Amino acid sequence: MQNLMPRTVAINMALPVEPHTSEREVRTMNDISTVQRLRSMKMNAFASEPERQLADNANFSSPGFEERLGLLVDCEWNRRQANKLNRYIHNARFSESNATIESIEYLEDRHLDKKQILRFSTCKYIDDGHHIILKGASGNGKTYIACALGNSACRKFRTVKYIRMPELLDELTVAKDNGEFKKVIDAYKKVDLLILDEWLIRRLTPAESYIMLEIAEARCKRSMIFCTQYEPEGWYERINPDSESESPISEAIMDRIIHNSFIMPIDGRISMRERYGVSSEVES
Repeated sequence: MQNLMPRTVAINMALPVEPHTSEREVRTMNDISTVQRLRSMKMNAFASEPERQLADNANFSSPGFEERLGLLVDCEWNRRQANKLNRYIHNARFSESNATIESIEYLEDRHLDKKQILRFSTCKYIDDGHHIILKGASGNGKTYIACALGNSACRKFRTVKYIRMPELLDELTVAKDNGEFKKVIDAYKKVDLLILDEWLIRRLTPAESYIMLEIAEARCKRSMIFCTQYEPEGWYERINPDSESESPISEAIMDRIIHNSFIMPIDGRISMRERYGVSSEVES
């Protein structure tokens, strides 16, 4: 009976070899061909490691197959993790994208609690659904510390969103007019950490107060970081400037935030902008 199975054709992927080429040279040529194929598959780190090993053959001639394969996998894994981290940081939209916990300056006049900041960097407060309130005068470095904490969260692959309160109000006001309010609120509800800078920088209108109540409710059990110049006791009149309206909205918002927050004061004899501004460079 005639065999109807299709014939397989072996394709020689090795590079053409010149006469009198040594076995070692043949292996090197085939390794280079492998590197080219890896790059064509966009496995750049996987390809770079063989190139490094080929260039340093004296140190990489003795390791066995498993060890060399492990080095290749580690290199590709690290590249992909680094790219993933860069995406998380990019999507967070930090105003201080280079801010890190390691770069925070614990100057004497700032009275920063280093142990508390290091505890925050573990992201346990995110796991527990707590908030952080960073309060201090303008220029004391609240935004930098908030972004540094956000960066720490990104390193642990938690989704983070940074936004200034005026921008958030504008976005949600437009979304409400366009019938997309719930969709935008749901998007803010999903991130692991929401950083609200310039919290209550201005007094809210009644419509804006209700918008902030929706955010506070959506994020009630999901962590937020607030950067503010005002003591929590002063929030009431900024959320509800009309004291005669007897609206419970201020209490509703504050109740969802204050009792679930770590409060960290940030002091400073002079502004960080003044400390490292142009005038300080001229004087030095």
